[in-house]
Formats: sequence, C-alpha cells, structure tokens
Amino acid sequence: MSLPTPSLQALADATARILILVDRQGRITLASNLARQQLGILPNTFLVNTLPSVWPRAEAVLNGKLKQSEIPLQVAGRDYFIGVNPLLENDQITGAVCILVDSTQLDKMTNQLPSFHTLTRELDTIIDSSSDGLFVCDANAKVIRVNPASERIHQIPASEIVGRNMRELIASGFIDRSAALEASQSKKRVSLLQNKDGRKLISIATPVFDASGELIRVVVSERDITEIDQLQRELEKQEAIKDGFRDQMLAMQQTELESRQIIARSPAMIRALRQAIKVARADSSVLVLGESGVGKGLIADLIHQNSGRCEQPLIKINCGAIPESLIEAELFGYEKGAFTGAQANGKPGHFELADGGTLFLDEVAELPLASQVKLLRFLEDGRITRLGATTGRQVNVRVLAATHRNLEEMVEAGSFRLDLYYRLNVIPIQVPAVRERRDCVVPLIRHYIDHFSQQIGTQKRLTRAALDALASYPYPGNVRELMNLCERLVVMAETELIDLADLPTQVHTSATNLDFSDLDWPEEIGLQQALDQVERSLLQRAKERFGNQTEVAAALGVNQSTIARKLKKHKLG
Repeated sequence: MSLPTPSLQALADATARILILVDRQGRITLASNLARQQLGILPNTFLVNTLPSVWPRAEAVLNGKLKQSEIPLQVAGRDYFIGVNPLLENDQITGAVCILVDSTQLDKMTNQLPSFHTLTRELDTIIDSSSDGLFVCDANAKVIRVNPASERIHQIPASEIVGRNMRELIASGFIDRSAALEASQSKKRVSLLQNKDGRKLISIATPVFDASGELIRVVVSERDITEIDQLQRELEKQEAIKDGFRDQMLAMQQTELESRQIIARSPAMIRALRQAIKVARADSSVLVLGESGVGKGLIADLIHQNSGRCEQPLIKINCGAIPESLIEAELFGYEKGAFTGAQANGKPGHFELADGGTLFLDEVAELPLASQVKLLRFLEDGRITRLGATTGRQVNVRVLAATHRNLEEMVEAGSFRLDLYYRLNVIPIQVPAVRERRDCVVPLIRHYIDHFSQQIGTQKRLTRAALDALASYPYPGNVRELMNLCERLVVMAETELIDLADLPTQVHTSATNLDFSDLDWPEEIGLQQALDQVERSLLQRAKERFGNQTEVAAALGVNQSTIARKLKKHKLG
C-alpha cells in the first residue's frame, strides 16, 4: 500500500475522528490529528505495539477471517467504540482502517434520539420493577448497575456497589462468591448458592456477547430463597405428619376390618354383600341405601377391602355431624388465613387425605347445596380447590356415599341436585333392615353376646326365653340397636345367665304381647278348625323367623320330631 498524499492526510484530519490506517503487516501508514494528539500514535509504528488490544481484531480482518469488527474498548483510561474494516483494491485486502469513537460522544448523540429515550425508560422500568435482584457487570466483572430489589436483598444502596469490581467485593466480605466473576472467567452461565447474613441467596449469572462473539456484559439475577427454604421444610414436615396419620389410619382400619364379622343368613343381605364384592373391582361411584343403623358403613368397608385401593386409606366422614359452615373446609381443606380461626399453615381436607384411596360420605343427603356443587365438580374432573386457594389440585379418590333418606324426593323438593344424584347413583346397593332379615337376628345376637363377653372377660349366656324375646323384637334401630342392647345385657346382668328379667321393658313387652287380630276366624268353623288354623299360623311364622326345625322346636317348647310331623300335616315342610 502506497504512502498517503498530503490531501489524504488533510482528509483524515478533517474527519474529527481518531482514524488509523495500517498495511498488511500491521504498520501504521496514516494517523489522524486526533490519533496523534489523544493517543500519541505516529505513522511508521506498528499497531501491535501502540494498540495491542486492537491488533488481534485488525489481524483477523487483514487475514480475511473477519469481514469487520466492532468492539468496545478502554484505551488510555477512556472508553471507545472501535470499528475495524478492510481496505480493498481489486478485491484484494491491502490494509485496514481503524476508527475509534469516544463512547461519551456516542452517548450524547444517542440520548438526543426520542426513540432511545423511550427504549431507555422501558428498560429502566423493567429492571427496576423486577422482584428479582439484578446486577449488570462489564466483561471484567465491574458493577455497572444494581436494581432496587438487589438493594433490598443486600441492604445497601447501589451507590456503594456501582463501580466496584466483584473481586474487591469478595475481598471486603460483601459476598463469599461471585457468579458474575465466575461467568466472566468461564464465559458460561453460572448458578450458585450464596450465604448472606444467615440467609440463602441463589445467583444466576448470564454472559452477554456481541456480534463477533466477544464478552461485553454479565447479567446476574439473584433471589432470597430463605423463606422458600423454610416453607419447603414446613411442607415436608406437614407431609410427614400426614403420611404418619395415613399409616396410623390404615393400621386402625385393618384391625377394625379384621375384627368385624359379617353375618348374612337372609337372601336380601346375601344379595347386598355379593353386590358390594362385585362392584369393588371397579372404580365406579356407589350409593349405599338403607335405614339408619343397618350397616351401610360395613358395606363401604367391604367394597374398599376388596378393591385395588385396599392398601390406601379409607376416609369416612359423616356429612350430618359437621356444621354447615365447616363442611367445605373439612372436605376440601383450606389455605393459611382462609377464614377466622383457620390454622396458621392451612389444613388438607378429607379428599387430600384419601388420595389414592376411598372417601366414604355417610349421610350425603345432609350436604348443603354449595358443597354439592364442589362435590359434583370433583366427580367430573377429579380436581379439588382448597378454601382460600386460587388454583386446584388433582387427587385420585373413589367416592362411596350413603344415606337413609329418599334422594329422589329431595331432588323434587329442590334440596338435592339432580346431576349430583345421577353422579352418585351409578351403582346403588340396598341394605335391608333387621326386620327384613329375620334369619340373621339370632346369629347376630349370639355373635354380639360372645363379643362383649370376651371384652369383659366373663362368658354370658341367654336363656331360651330371653333369646326368643330378643329374636321377636322388631329392632327399629336396626343392627346398631341390637349391638347396644347386647352390650347392655352383658355388662348389666348380675349372673352369667341372662334371663327375661334382665331384658329392657320394651323388649319384654314386645315378646309377651302376641297379636292374633289378623287371624281369619269365621264364626261357622269349629274349635278344632280354629286350633288348627292358629297352629298353622304359628308354625309358619316360626319357620320364617328361625333357621331350622330344631330352633323352631326350641322356641315353641316341643321336640323336633313334633315340629316335623306338624309341618308335614299343614303342608309347610
């Protein structure tokens, strides 16, 4: 490349820029007036000696490895923006031109642009409104900017940090490690955990590169995770308590199921049990129907015990025993501060406790309409929402429900939702009352007399007269009343033998007041015919009440052969 003419030198001086021309060997062939005055650069010197930090880029441009290069650089204590472009003659690179622009001048020029002001305001708003702390550092880990969130995290104003290098801040004990420093050295994204005055901070440093791949900035986001860490530990503690509760509950359920004996002699009860075992294999909703005290909970136990969920909890809740104001909180749980009196950390509901298992809603007809809506929503999508929460959660729960009320009548009266009724009544199971399962009465009585005798450590027995009186009692309270009556007799009887005198008045009276008013006794028949008719009626009733001829004979005070003969006589055998 030939030496410049005086006119070319005058042109370079007139640009009011720091302009440098170099040949293919990196020798400076021209330096503008500002280059000579501000940087002391003279022609016939080599760029590698005068501006060693610029030479690698200029060399890459001269060798054709880079088409051009633009980099921010600090020279002689001032910040410049340097552009390096090739000089071409006949498509051949003969040299390079380097133009250095003072960054201060660039800032002044840029600040005069309206679009720059708008962009700057938006960027400042984004940075300052971030809830995460933000540090912006240059390529050497010197702090350029700190947002208000970082000031709060470190409890120090930005003015005491900006302009300082991360190495200096570590040495002063401000922080123990610097993600920005490590990222500036490795030129890779760095994440690390810091300890700051007993608190835990997570810092993520991201390097920023220019178009030529040079590191120009490091942006660090940081967050105080002390509270999150504490909440996580509290959550783990609550989960451990819940798991412990579930384990205890499973053990108690298993013990209860093993101790309960199912007694079924009548066809209606046998049919109900067969239905329960059959439906246990599916995940369908089941509605157990029957009067109070017939053992609807026992059917729920049987379904759960024979299902694929038997290793998970069976949660039981009596919807009629919980105040209406608390039923939703008990079923679906609540968050911290959901209502006055709520536990400080919130509470999981019965649906969450039953996750993976079965939820038995006894007396489901007592659910208020608002809770019916939430129950219906769960049956449709399997999600529940705690009181006070804004998001729902998925749980895997099978729902069994029971009631002694007529839900169809309640639907017509508007006190129970029709759509919920259809959702619950997928598979109905009717549990018969005790008066409809007379074949079960005597075995039930004997079972519970033995059961409560074992509890008190003394074996009690019933006389024939007392057993007959108990067997003939209608038990309006069903199995629950029968159990309570047997427990009372075992505990209160003075001797090991329980007789008529030990029975409650209503049982004794029911047994002695025989009703013959429904016997058809025409006036034209004789005494023998009337006696035969009464005998036939008594035998028929005794046969229905007792399981075999031996028990019928014992109840009527005759031997078994007499009963067999008379049954044959009246064609009842």
